[in-house]
Amino acid sequence: MVTFVSLWWTFGSGTKLDVGTVSPPQVSVLQPSSAEISSKRTATLLCVANKGFPSDWRLVWKVLKPDGSSSSGGQESSSAGLLEKDGLYSWSSSLTLTEQQWMESASVSCEATRSGQPALTAGDTVRRQQCSE
Repeated sequence: MVTFVSLWWTFGSGTKLDVGTVSPPQVSVLQPSSAEISSKRTATLLCVANKGFPSDWRLVWKVLKPDGSSSSGGQESSSAGLLEKDGLYSWSSSLTLTEQQWMESASVSCEATRSGQPALTAGDTVRRQQCSE
């Protein structure tokens, strides 16, 4: 059995100090539903990241076109890290694209990143052609 102890202290009016081992979260991307695409003409993808430490991981979306260039746009919504009972954090983020942006994309990725630690990046990718229409 593996146990994890997260120690943290809050100082003054809210300065928080996390003490523990840096651990990248496990990241999964859920594809948009075909019903949403056909009825609302939008495609919402959900990124879920679990079991990361400390709380300052950020979820970043990347949309690539078939030629490998980046696509901009889309509406993002992200949650702050949620401290779980095991002392690790979970995050979620959604990205809503127009139907046209979705159809013009080759892949959509979500990555968990931390400032100053590019080597500790975790992510998952959805390839549009592999999604059910």
